[in-house]
Formats: sequence, structure tokens, C-alpha cells
Amino acid sequence: MTRYLLMLFVGILLLLIAAPAAATQVLTTVSCMPNPPLMPGNQEHVVAKYTVIPSGSTTFPKGHELQMQTDLTDAKWTIQVTVDGNDAATQTASGIAAFVNGEILSYPTNHDVGLVVTIDGTVPQTPSDQLMVLQVEEIDNAGTVVPGSVIPVSEPVAVSAPGPGTAATPAPTLTPPPVAPTAAATRSPGFPTLLGIAAATIAGLAWTRRGK
Repeated sequence: MTRYLLMLFVGILLLLIAAPAAATQVLTTVSCMPNPPLMPGNQEHVVAKYTVIPSGSTTFPKGHELQMQTDLTDAKWTIQVTVDGNDAATQTASGIAAFVNGEILSYPTNHDVGLVVTIDGTVPQTPSDQLMVLQVEEIDNAGTVVPGSVIPVSEPVAVSAPGPGTAATPAPTLTPPPVAPTAAATRSPGFPTLLGIAAATIAGLAWTRRGK
């Protein structure tokens, strides 16, 4: 029984030694040009720098890879690996995703390995007020995401609003149409005129009777 347990322990130990350990990527700086908030339709230039911290016998497991994604459209990638502060391997890609093979990140642990990721793309129209410009995650040799390795970078997006100084349109002033001219109305005699006519009539009648 003791021999069986010893063999089991040795087998587990060998398995742990043989299995590649995950590396740790640390985002050190990120910049966007033009500066956020991002404007839909504009071109955006993103630069992100990472430091690779080893947790195994090498700086990065050769059987693993880094997967990078962006929500920028028509994206163009340039991925520069640095070793001890000097440029090493360079990769380019296009589209919403890029991959970095673990082979070009794997060095003895006495070296300092880093990444400089540059993306040029277009800010899409989005209903959200945030846009994921870059996300990096480590993929193991089984094709699954290594827990704790996902590093997303999101930036605010400008929200369109009505232009300043826009006032409500005033209601139109209604002008009544001009009245068409009409024929002059016959003026009726006033009250004094009627009295004059009546007096003249009476006087005429009196004069006629006197003449008879």
C-alpha cells in the first residue's frame, strides 16, 4: 500500500512538472489618439504595453498563445515583442482578432519580456457609452482561456446631442387677408334732412291752399 501511494505521488509530481504553467500579463500603459471620449466614425490609434511575468520555468509556455480582440472596425495590428528592452519578434494582423504564438514569448526567466500592441481602426456606431478597444487573454494548449488572464481595456464613447443654441421655431404670424373693395353703399338721409323735407312739404301745401 505504501509503495502504491509513493508511485501515485511521484506520478502526480511528474505531471505537475510536465504541465506548462501560465504566465501573467500585466498592462503597464495604454493610450488612445485622439483622446477619449471616442467619436463614432473617427480613426483611432491605440497603443498598449504589457509586461510578461513568468510563473514557470520560462517566461511564457510554448504551448500557450495570446488572443487579442478589439471592437474597432477595419482594425490593423502591429505586435512588437521586446526582450530586455530591445525589439525582438514582430507580428502584424488585420480584423477584430490577432494571435501571438507562445514560441516568440518563451525565454529563460532571466530575461524581461514585454509586448507593445498597436491598433489602428475606426470607432463604430454603438448604443453603449463604452467601447472595448482591446482585450488580451491567454489560451492554453487545450484551447481554453486561462482563468484570471483576461485583461479588457474599454474607453468612453461620445454621445451625440443637439447642437448648442438651437431654439424652437416660432409659430408663424397669421395676417388676415385683405378685404376686397365693394361698391359704395347708398347713403340714407339723416334725421335733420328728413325734417327739412317734411317742413318744405307742409309749407308747399299751405301755400297752395292760400292761393285757392
